[in-house]
Amino acid sequence: MVIRRTESRPIKDIIEESLKFFGIDHKIKERELIRQWDDVVGITIARSTENIYIRDRKLIVTIRSSVIRNELGMIREGLKIELNRRSGQVLIDEIVIK
Repeated sequence: MVIRRTESRPIKDIIEESLKFFGIDHKIKERELIRQWDDVVGITIARSTENIYIRDRKLIVTIRSSVIRNELGMIREGLKIELNRRSGQVLIDEIVIK
């Protein structure tokens, strides 16, 4: 018995479809957004960042320095826009700085 395929698809498309089916694609995009943090804020702020994660469409960032924490509070909206732009979709609605 010979099985003939009438349609071939790139493996990338099959993997992306599988990730969406299992609901994993969103978490992967969130991890990619978190990895962008260092590039967006720069080395000084990245070194002061203790913890960063996403929960309920909120990016929660813990910063050691109170001075940097206050500065980030002033540019929070711009950071949110830039991170969402880099991800190609709106993944976060708010940034919480602790």
